[in-house]
Amino acid sequence: MLDPELRDELLARMERDQQVRLSLPVGEPLTAELREEWERVDADNTAFLKRVTDEHGWPGHDLVGENAAQAAWLLAQHADHDRDFQRRCLPLLRDAVARGQAAPRHLAYLVDRVRVGEGRPQVYGTQYRQTAESGFGPHPIEDPEHLDERRAEVGLEPHAEYDRHMRRYERG
Repeated sequence: MLDPELRDELLARMERDQQVRLSLPVGEPLTAELREEWERVDADNTAFLKRVTDEHGWPGHDLVGENAAQAAWLLAQHADHDRDFQRRCLPLLRDAVARGQAAPRHLAYLVDRVRVGEGRPQVYGTQYRQTAESGFGPHPIEDPEHLDERRAEVGLEPHAEYDRHMRRYERG
């Protein structure tokens, strides 16, 4: 049964998450003030999502609608400061996907985010980085020969197309 209040709160939190991230000036260093705001928003959103998952499990389509279920995934995706929580979200999201309550692509992104955070190769090639040695590109990918097959299974475009998209947002 749809919970409109929870749906609206998730959507508002996603909007704030995106406002902070989109306020980053391209090609300029992150200011201390903006970093503090970013970290505050992420910590607050993570605490909120922890309460939600403790009470409801993963907030899926039936509970909050498709857009707010995406918002829940985004908040988990951006909980990098709490890797234990991100790992705790994986089985919840995996179960929601199996029940048709969440998008498989969201699970793919979170799997990659958790693996990269653990220093392991990603599975779906969704996570990028900037390094002095190799420039901008994806974190290491496990079994790259079958990457596009895995991506197709979860509804993601071929990696070459995604790579072109990601490089448009490369920060100097």
